[in-house]
Amino acid sequence: MGVEVGAQAARSRALAVLRIRSRALAVALLPAAVAVVLLVGGSTGHITGGSWPVTSWIVTVIAALVLLAAAGIALVVARARPAVSPTVPIAEASAPDLYRLVRDLADRLDVPPPSAIALTPDCDSWLEDRTHPAHGPPPPEHRDEIAGARGVGGGRSRRAPAAPVLVIGSPFLWWMRVGELRAVLAPVVAGTGPSAHPDIAAARRFVRGLDAAVAVTSEPARGPLARTVLAGVGWVTRLLLRSCRGHAAEMERGVAAAAAERAQAVDYGLRIVAQEQVGLAYAGWDRLLTRVALPAWRMGRWPARLDAGVVAALTELSRRDRLAEGFASRLGERPACDLLEEPGSVDEAASLLAARLFHGGPAEPGPDWAPVDWQEYPDEVVDRTWRTEAARLHRVLDALGVRHPTDPTQPDQGGPTLARVLDHLTAPATPATDDADLSVDRREAYGKSGTGVSLNETGTDAGTEVEVEVEVEEEVGEDGEPVLGSERTAALAAGLSAELAREEAAAPAVASGPGGSAEQPGPDWSFWDDGMLPLFPLQPPRSGRELLADHVTAMVCCAAMDTAGAAPGLDWLDGPALLVDGVRAVDLGPRVLTLVEDGDPEPLRDWLRHLGVRPEKPVRLV
Repeated sequence: MGVEVGAQAARSRALAVLRIRSRALAVALLPAAVAVVLLVGGSTGHITGGSWPVTSWIVTVIAALVLLAAAGIALVVARARPAVSPTVPIAEASAPDLYRLVRDLADRLDVPPPSAIALTPDCDSWLEDRTHPAHGPPPPEHRDEIAGARGVGGGRSRRAPAAPVLVIGSPFLWWMRVGELRAVLAPVVAGTGPSAHPDIAAARRFVRGLDAAVAVTSEPARGPLARTVLAGVGWVTRLLLRSCRGHAAEMERGVAAAAAERAQAVDYGLRIVAQEQVGLAYAGWDRLLTRVALPAWRMGRWPARLDAGVVAALTELSRRDRLAEGFASRLGERPACDLLEEPGSVDEAASLLAARLFHGGPAEPGPDWAPVDWQEYPDEVVDRTWRTEAARLHRVLDALGVRHPTDPTQPDQGGPTLARVLDHLTAPATPATDDADLSVDRREAYGKSGTGVSLNETGTDAGTEVEVEVEVEEEVGEDGEPVLGSERTAALAAGLSAELAREEAAAPAVASGPGGSAEQPGPDWSFWDDGMLPLFPLQPPRSGRELLADHVTAMVCCAAMDTAGAAPGLDWLDGPALLVDGVRAVDLGPRVLTLVEDGDPEPLRDWLRHLGVRPEKPVRLV
């Protein structure tokens, strides 16, 4: 009963959308109808005398102009290419078990099976209509990816009706088990039933065409005439789109309600459990991209096994978080990635697409854009990142004319040393008693031992957390940015921002490349524009304070590696990590912030003395 109610609601809203289309057509034809009446009436003698002949010709000219404008708008709407999500197409030959699972699921739901399957580097799944002629694959390379999934021969027209494409989030295949994936996909696949209804399909095509036409008219035109014409087309399409928006939204809600109601008969109990895995996979994927993948992308390296990294990150989360202890026990079951013939190549293609979408990297690997395995991540990414940032820090110091320490007891005065950074960032002493007391209180907050309070997965010192929050709130300026320690610190932060901007401007422009094939899966680059990259930036540009803190942290880590035997490491949830005797150092960040924001080096110097780091020794840079 619920299925019929939802489908009926969706059909009624689809008819409302189609009525708007019919009214627009009627408005376009109305002047022509009036002109025909006047011309026929004049020729038959029913309308004669006065100004009727002149009126007839004026209305005829207006009707011709309106019809010409309507034909142009209809042509733009029909030929505009609707937006398509960037995906990695999966041919049936490369994933027969996955196609078999989806078809069996469609049979159980009594709906048409999707025409093809594609993967997206995101934690979501949906159906996507790709029946527009502009989305038709060029023969003969990709024809089997869309039509071959249903055994359709090559002679069939590209404009023939086809079921939508099933887009699956690639992290789901690696983290979820086969049964969980089937339960999650059930309501998605069930949506092919309402999508096959002619009225709903026609309404969707009309709305997608209007949306694509609006995008076309929003593009910068070359000449004033083209801008004027496109402005008029854009006004009409936006008016129609606004009129359809409410009905289209209610139509999609009806389709979703009908699909969800139909899917309740398939693995309902397992679907409740699987939804928990969806949220967990989303959290792990977001953490992996922002903390682990982003530093590698900035260094010109792209992790080639991001989906496999999600499993490692969520396994680490289950080890740290007691609430997730039961999730690790699922790893003994068959993962959904076993449904692929070559999961490694698919993971690599999805990882490259993720780098393209979230960072705007090149479309193909090259000397400056190379894949990196997780085993090589500490040396290829972490170590190179720290030494590159330390080198940039000293270049800016040289540009600012900062001299090396003049202490005669310190050898190797000319090299890049941590002492040079500490001395420059140390705020000059002031006689203010309140500031001195504040520094003493903050040093006491770190504890009397060398390592201080450790903020790790086992817990957080409540007292320290409250003090830090109070300090940050007190030191935030009017612009919302924490106040830096001194003018020299602010100048150094500005210099780092300018230097990084110059390096990014000098980087070569990215270029798109060919998509994947049935033999070698890869993203399809032909559906979207390179000028829009990155489509989904992970983080806003770093502020001067954040850049300075990152560069000082990198310099400290280089000094610890070169003088105290520390090593670079990878934390699956936090990204680059400094390993001291095989244990991650988790208490460095607050001490660096104290130096940057307050100009107080004592907490950091205590940390360095405890680990045996020698700030006066030069470090190796890139």
